[in-house]
Parts: sequence; C-alpha cells; structure tokens
Amino acid sequence: MQEPIVVTGMGAVSPLGTGVEAIWNRLVAGESGIRRNDRFDTDGWKCRIAGLVPGRDEPGGFDPEAVMDPRDLRRTDLFIHYAMAAASEALAQAGWYPESEAERMSTATVIATGVGGVPAITAASETVRTDGVRRLSPFVVPSFLPNLATGQVSIRFGFRGPSGAPVTACAASAQAIGDAMRMIRNGEADIALCGGSEGCVDPVAIGGFTAAKALSFNFNDEPAKASRPFDVDHDGFVLSEGAATLVIEKLSHAEARGAVPLAVVSGYGTTTDAHHVTAGWPDGREAARAMRLALGMAGLEPASIGYVNAHATSTPVGDAAELAALASVFGPGGGGVPVGSTKSATGHMLGAAGAIEAIFSVLALRHQTLPPSLNIEHPMAEAEGFDLIGAARPAAVGHVLSNAFGFGGVNAALVFSRFN
Repeated sequence: MQEPIVVTGMGAVSPLGTGVEAIWNRLVAGESGIRRNDRFDTDGWKCRIAGLVPGRDEPGGFDPEAVMDPRDLRRTDLFIHYAMAAASEALAQAGWYPESEAERMSTATVIATGVGGVPAITAASETVRTDGVRRLSPFVVPSFLPNLATGQVSIRFGFRGPSGAPVTACAASAQAIGDAMRMIRNGEADIALCGGSEGCVDPVAIGGFTAAKALSFNFNDEPAKASRPFDVDHDGFVLSEGAATLVIEKLSHAEARGAVPLAVVSGYGTTTDAHHVTAGWPDGREAARAMRLALGMAGLEPASIGYVNAHATSTPVGDAAELAALASVFGPGGGGVPVGSTKSATGHMLGAAGAIEAIFSVLALRHQTLPPSLNIEHPMAEAEGFDLIGAARPAAVGHVLSNAFGFGGVNAALVFSRFN
C-alpha cells in the first residue's frame, strides 16, 4: 500500500482577494470577484469584464512589494509576482524552510501556467515596433518564460529537487499537482510546492479569446452575473488571474517534522481527447476516463465522492460535455453527488484554475461545507436530475473530486480525502 501524500500548506491570490482564509470567506458568503476590466481601455470592446486581483489599496488587495523587491518586480511579469505570493503563504503554513542540503535537494517545485507572461511579450513587441529592438531589456525573456514562476520561486527558497512547469492550458495546475504527487511517489522528492499562476488579463488574451468566441459578453453591465456554469444563459467564460499553490509531502515526512496534515491527495488521473483543439468529446468520454483513473488510484468507488468541484467554465459546449462525463461515471443525474463550480465566483484563472479549485476542495473537507455556485438560475437541460449546489451548505464529505480540462484536449482529475 502506498504511503499517503498529504497537503500541509496552501496559498492563493485570486479575484476574491489575497490569502486563503479571506478568499474562502468571500467564496462561502456568495461574493463574486468579477468586475469591469479597468486593466486597460475596453471601450468599444465586445468583452469588458474580467476577474481581476484586487489592488493594494482595496480590501484584501495584493501588494507585490510585500513579496518581491521593486527591482525584481520590474524584471518579472505579473504571473511570477502572483506565484511568489501564493508560494510564500503556502510555505509559511507548512512551516517548510529547508536549511540542510538534503532537505533542499528533496524539495520539488512544480508551478504551472496556461500562457506565461503574455503582457510582457505584448509590451516587448510594442517596444520593438516603436523604439527598435535595441531598446529591449535583457530581462525580457526571463520575465515571460512559462517556467520562470517555478524558477524564481525555487531560487528564492533554495529548492533544488526536481522542477516542472506544465503549460497544458486550463488543466495545467491540476497536472502540476499530479506531477508533484508522482515525483514523491517515485522517490524523487519527499515534499513539493505545486500549483499554478496566471496574469494574462491583457489586450492580446482578451482579444484572442473573444475572437475564438470563448468569452462572456452578455453581462458587461452586470459582471457578477457573467460566470454562470450549467445555467441556460451562460455565454462563455470570464478571463481571470491569480495564483494558487499547495505544499504536499509524504505523511511520514510531515509527521517527522510536526507539520499538520490538512487533507490527503489520494487520486490523480489524466487523459487526452485527441479530438479537437478547443472542445472535448461531446459525450465527455476522455474526461470521464480521467475521473475513473483518479478514483482508481484513490481506491474509491464513485459513490464515495461527496462533492464534485466541476471544471465548468460557463461555455455551453464545455458544460454539457462535463455533465455527460459525470453521468457516465456516477450514473444519471450524477448519481445524486453534489456538483458545483467555484468559477462562478472567481472566473476562469486558466493555468491557475485547477490549483485554486484544489484548495477549495481541501477547504470543503476541512470545514465540511460545500461552497456555492453563483448564477445557476435556470439549469440547462443537460443538468436535469443533477444536484447543483446553489448556496453554501454543510455536508458530511469525506472525498472530493476536482476536475480540470484544457484546450488541446487535456483532461485532469484529482481526488482529495479528509485526513482522520
């Protein structure tokens, strides 16, 4: 029997605020982090909303100088700033600051992203166009490379174990957790910092996703109502930003150093659709297989799952396919298992989505509370018979399934279990 791998630390920056506790409190209270996009001028744009991390002068706001000095901030893009904040919080909760060479070499770092430093690339392109190539900074490339969130965090904390940076779109940070889990199981590391970060609310990303007909634009005047998974009026996802990381480790490693296990990472499964660039199989066949693989690793039957944190981004095609996959795994109507989507409050954090939803899954287990799904006013026909979570509710839940699916046909599913 494999030794359990446990979560001992969590950290997050999101449209709901900075810090896991503050974010959870706002989530459970039914608040939304989606608002008018003031990151750049959107007048005349089809989509004018986004999930923006609150600024330092706002309640629960993010202060970049609290985690990085001004010089390093200038040399790195936003997704790296967010990753450093989330990593700092997770490591503080876990109490993991290795000093010996052996400890540093046994610590893995796996921080994913969907697109990396798109704002830095956009700005560099503009510099070349207006001022010429000689005006580019030598720090341009390190500022936007997708693996540099992992790189900067490992440098800051001295982690010298294996590292990685999945760039598998919206499944990236779920895969980062799965990859870290494998590293620990294979004996390559004893402990890992894993998760994802995204900072791409910029004209290229908003414009590109709009051109792909992926974003919501029917609720520009009511941003909090825009992300509405499984609702008949859903019209696309809301692009959001932020970061989330978890510290995971062998149970024996946690016990030996007196760390407090928060939950068990008990299952992981991943598959590829090999079907379409932006849409999964309509019947959700490979998404369902990822769920079954995660359940199999956890040694659980579907009936053991007490809550599904669905990927559900509020796209009509994606939401319908996930419901089909859930029906395939759990039975008609999802077998009565409560299903929700916390993206209704955060929007879609792309490469950080799987990790923030993993944190919400752990907190659901810790608090025995299922977080709400906002804006499910008129469930889509495919949701008939499903127990869709509206308001937050208490629940005796021992195991949670969390899904993450991405462009290119990537499917990932994680199972978290209550510790004792």
